Amino acid sequence: MVAFPKLILCLATLAVSVASTSLRTSPRVTRGFRRSVARGWSLHRRADPDTVLPLKFTLVQSNLENLDSYLLDIADPHSPNYGNHWSYAKVAETFRPSKESVDTVHSWLVDDLGIDSHKVQINGNGDTVQLNITVAEAENILGAEYYIYRAGEGGDERIGCHEGYSLPEHVSKHVDFVWPTIHLGRPSLNRRDGFVSSTPGAGQAAPGPRIKKAVEKSKLPLLGCDEAVTLDCLRDLYNFHYTPVSGKKNSVAVAEFEEEIFQQSDLNLFFETYEPSLVDFEPKVVSIENGTVAPPGDFGEATLDIELVMGLLGPKQNVTVYQVGDVEQPIDALLAAFDASYCNIDPVNEQGLTDCGNKPRSNVVSISYHFEPDFIDPGITPIVQRGCREFGKLSLTGITWVASSGDGGVAYSQAEECLVDGELEFFPDEGSFVGQFPASCPYVTAVGATSVAPGKSANDPEIATTAFPSGGGFSNNFPLPKWQEVVVKNYVENFANKSYGPDIYNRSGRAYPDVSTNGFPTVIAEGGGFVLTGGTSASAPIFASFVAAINDARLARGKRPVGWINPALYSFSSHVYNDVTNGTNPGCGTDGFSAAPGWDPITGLGTPNFPKLLQAFLELR
Repeated sequence: MVAFPKLILCLATLAVSVASTSLRTSPRVTRGFRRSVARGWSLHRRADPDTVLPLKFTLVQSNLENLDSYLLDIADPHSPNYGNHWSYAKVAETFRPSKESVDTVHSWLVDDLGIDSHKVQINGNGDTVQLNITVAEAENILGAEYYIYRAGEGGDERIGCHEGYSLPEHVSKHVDFVWPTIHLGRPSLNRRDGFVSSTPGAGQAAPGPRIKKAVEKSKLPLLGCDEAVTLDCLRDLYNFHYTPVSGKKNSVAVAEFEEEIFQQSDLNLFFETYEPSLVDFEPKVVSIENGTVAPPGDFGEATLDIELVMGLLGPKQNVTVYQVGDVEQPIDALLAAFDASYCNIDPVNEQGLTDCGNKPRSNVVSISYHFEPDFIDPGITPIVQRGCREFGKLSLTGITWVASSGDGGVAYSQAEECLVDGELEFFPDEGSFVGQFPASCPYVTAVGATSVAPGKSANDPEIATTAFPSGGGFSNNFPLPKWQEVVVKNYVENFANKSYGPDIYNRSGRAYPDVSTNGFPTVIAEGGGFVLTGGTSASAPIFASFVAAINDARLARGKRPVGWINPALYSFSSHVYNDVTNGTNPGCGTDGFSAAPGWDPITGLGTPNFPKLLQAFLELR
């Protein structure tokens, strides 16, 4: 690492002597020290001391220790309050940072450090304290050194302090994290041929499909469900023959990011062949952070998601597309669009996020993307944990979040990254397993991928996908929830590879996926023709369609949407699932995990037997 001389700072706007006194009387707590610069970045130069930073302190929220109990009160099938979802106002008020947190950070900045109170701003939700100051001032406040980092030759530049920062002990306990500091993210890498050729930047959207193969329309009727999965195959596999009846009372959405944009002509081509009643039907597009449908970018993910959800649910169910624009933290943009209190969390530019709690919400939201690796990292862990909590908070309002479990087996992403000597490496011969977010979040329903075995039909048991390893494993950031303890313990004790030590995977972490559906080879229309594609990015919208149908049936009976469904899924009898017992999900130089009777970290509880799953949910309050 290049060594730089220590700058001697003489600040006119900051009382250094007062700051020094504060340092002596209140011990400092170091945050986020890194041994080296984050992967994908190189240290370019020392940051200009006169550069102005929008320094933001994200405050610790109140009552987070009660989030699980709040959720279980409305999501545990045995609770008398099952289905009594909260209002958004109640959620905001319950988790608002305490007055003590706001006052402590404000007093430290103004009274202890002598910063002009007019420079210190508190956002309307009381969860972020911001001040625009120079790099030199920020370094003094945080005990840090700021650098400019560069991605490759002439690539993106980012400002940060990889060696960490510090806060007074009495302040630190009130601050979740400070931005910009250690979270650089990782630079985007090129996509080609419909799949990600390498891992995306941390915090950036990375979709499927992993595989694409053109197929002539005339040949499709000759192919069985083991060679080409159509809507009819899916209906037969899961006995899904449901027509929505609740109309506009129900809602379902798919989230799309950056360049993943559908074309209506492709939807029409697909529906002409497989669901003529939907020709010229358009999904409702909700733009978030300048997401747009023109010009078309279409790499296949949006097309896949929309054709599956609309095709399975038919013309009587409206489908929404949340089209998130090209921002560096797209998952933050999506969450902030539903919850204004999230808007100023880890902002990605000086303007921050602009769509704040102003977008319509859907009962079910399907996400076929991953955004962060799930491993302990000072720059990533706070972001992942806060994002997961936000999924939980929004679940209190009755939203069901469904996410693909990934296509890298026990490794992170399609680039199959594993942890080697504390660092992520692409396609290593050995290493520790790495999960992916948001699938690893316990407030999200993660969906793995299955396939019809070669030479078999939709009437035969499915297997875990072999065209790619279906993602699954154990979180490093989130503990094992009580509602899945029994089935996970059964797997670890009776079926897991005993040669995997605690350094290989975290057997006490949240386990995923929760369920699975078919993920390959899915037929879609794209670019004016038909292709065979797939991934867990197909599995997620398929399962989301089933949840939307369950909501529709409950609403028709005067009941509420199911909301967070994970505790219920694990409470149901095994007969509501088709158990998948064949397959592995290799990665990190290992065979990964093996499918087994009951829950396993490849296919979860199994694939749904829709009529039985529907009946189980209809019997709940």
